[in-house]
Amino acid sequence: MAREPARAAAVPPLLVACALGIEKLALRSGDRDGAPAPVTVVRTGMGPAHARRAVARALDREPWRDAAVIASGFCAGLAPGMHPGDLIVAEETRDAEGTIPCVGTELLVKALTRALPERTVHTGLLTGSDHVVRGPERAALLADGAIAVDMESAATLRTATTAGPRPVAAVRVVVDAPEHELVRIGTVRGGISAFRVLRAVLPAFFEWHRSLLLPRR
Repeated sequence: MAREPARAAAVPPLLVACALGIEKLALRSGDRDGAPAPVTVVRTGMGPAHARRAVARALDREPWRDAAVIASGFCAGLAPGMHPGDLIVAEETRDAEGTIPCVGTELLVKALTRALPERTVHTGLLTGSDHVVRGPERAALLADGAIAVDMESAATLRTATTAGPRPVAAVRVVVDAPEHELVRIGTVRGGISAFRVLRAVLPAFFEWHRSLLLPRR
């Protein structure tokens, strides 16, 4: 009796979550060729509470219930020597409830290095905050093991994994750093540089996304 051919596992949709309109503009205007499955960019609004609500709402709708999730956008770098336009690939994110491990960090680093060979990619702990971090507080977070901070990634990934098993990752672009603090993203040279980098990350996201085989519930 002939066997039925095995069905190929479907690649899940990809949901990219960001907080700001300028981040969504950068991500939506990037090169979308090569996406292996449906992709959407969701603007959550600033802060962990907005991120939790927006991501939970998005993942409660078809076809996004099983979506892989990437938290992206801008962040503050914490380590000396970081510059606007550097990339952060989280190995894990942290909030008050603990840490969430990220999937495929090495693959993302390699893909981003190919897509943006002139940019430095940093890996490590991405910590969450409910406010903009300045001055001495940055040094305290660095001493506690974090390399970068933002307000939404940890909440996004925790909400995504709570909604169901799925691959999650966080990729951020440094918009300010200890020696390069910015006041307004859109009018400062470093912010413009970070915007251009964020526009170029989608091919790396798609490569990560293509590598995933997520079992359907």
